[in-house]
Amino acid sequence: MITRRRALALGGVGAAGLAGAGAALISRGGSEAVTDAVAFTGPHQAGIVTPAQDRLHFVAFDVVTKDRERLVRTLREWTAAAARMTAGLDAGEIGAVDGMPEAPPDDTGEAIGLPASALTLTVGFGPTLFRDATGKDRFGIAGKLPAALEPLPRFTGDTLDEAISGGDIAIQACANDPQVAVHAIRNLARIGMGTVSVRWSQLGFGRTSSTATGQATPRNLFGFKDGTRNLKAEQEDLLREHLWVPDGDGPDWMTGGSYLVTRKIRMLIETWDRSSLAEQEAIVGRHKGTGAPLGAAGEFDEPDLTAVGADGTDLIPATAHVRLAHPDTNNGARMLRRGYNFVDGSDGLGRLDAGLFFIAFQRDPRTGFVPVQRSLAASDEMNEYVRHVSSGLFACPPGVTGGGWWGDRLFA
Repeated sequence: MITRRRALALGGVGAAGLAGAGAALISRGGSEAVTDAVAFTGPHQAGIVTPAQDRLHFVAFDVVTKDRERLVRTLREWTAAAARMTAGLDAGEIGAVDGMPEAPPDDTGEAIGLPASALTLTVGFGPTLFRDATGKDRFGIAGKLPAALEPLPRFTGDTLDEAISGGDIAIQACANDPQVAVHAIRNLARIGMGTVSVRWSQLGFGRTSSTATGQATPRNLFGFKDGTRNLKAEQEDLLREHLWVPDGDGPDWMTGGSYLVTRKIRMLIETWDRSSLAEQEAIVGRHKGTGAPLGAAGEFDEPDLTAVGADGTDLIPATAHVRLAHPDTNNGARMLRRGYNFVDGSDGLGRLDAGLFFIAFQRDPRTGFVPVQRSLAASDEMNEYVRHVSSGLFACPPGVTGGGWWGDRLFA
């Protein structure tokens, strides 16, 4: 019987042999059991329509080398390590404790004994990877820059901190154990030392969206159900229309991929908590308890944007979040949301530094995120209680197949 995080070390298996690693057998209390691993390979990257896990560690890197071959080598090494870690194994073949005592181990070791915890690792490339601030082609890939990867506009009310925005490469680690997610990012940063440096990172807990029909709708830190109308993995027709980049819709290397938008949204928790229930529900446009739209009984009832009350006013106010974010208000725009709550301590004045780390995947941010956020920024009553402090946009290529690696079609 072999233990977790030593299986591949014993067999010397590389990244190409990991396609079926998610179904490997491991030792748990003396009996065999199938791991809770999510398949790493496939037509689309895991961590997008994968049922949303409970924990997040998101990181954005700056590429600090000018050597294209070194960057490619790092992407290859990252792919091999990602495939191993998502299968519940050490980042390297030797592992955390079996190497030469005189050399650093090729895994940091804090995940020894932990299950895979449904870990997914999703990579995306930012616009600055293609061209620097002067417009110079950094790695010979400027000609492959997708038009959809144009920088996001600055929206009304944005208070963005550039130090925690943007980045050349992003990696999203999601898992059901925070230590597994942190371990994954830590080891990728270690492997990439000298090629990349961490620009910013974000921990998250308590998913704020469901991405599968079997998941209950979670709540955000305002106490409301969040993501009721989110796209789901089972809605394949809607995913083809709103999520996946089709053939011919941009450069070939993005076919089957998706575009990732991140926004760190600080919630003014203390101010919100002093607002009446009626005011909170009017701002959101839903009942706090059931999640039903105002004027409806069930959470999944369609919001009636034409309904009026006995006094002749809209049941769902014109400035309600639900109305302004609705596809009917935004020419049918839809996204797959995958955000998380965060609490980063206090701001030194006794106020929580907390809120929503918004994550959304879409076929094209110009027709997905941008029009919705413009609508919200202009009129959403919730703006009194939130501050957008960071922003990011990344192109996520399709999944790894046939022994490939992250970015293989981009750097071909």
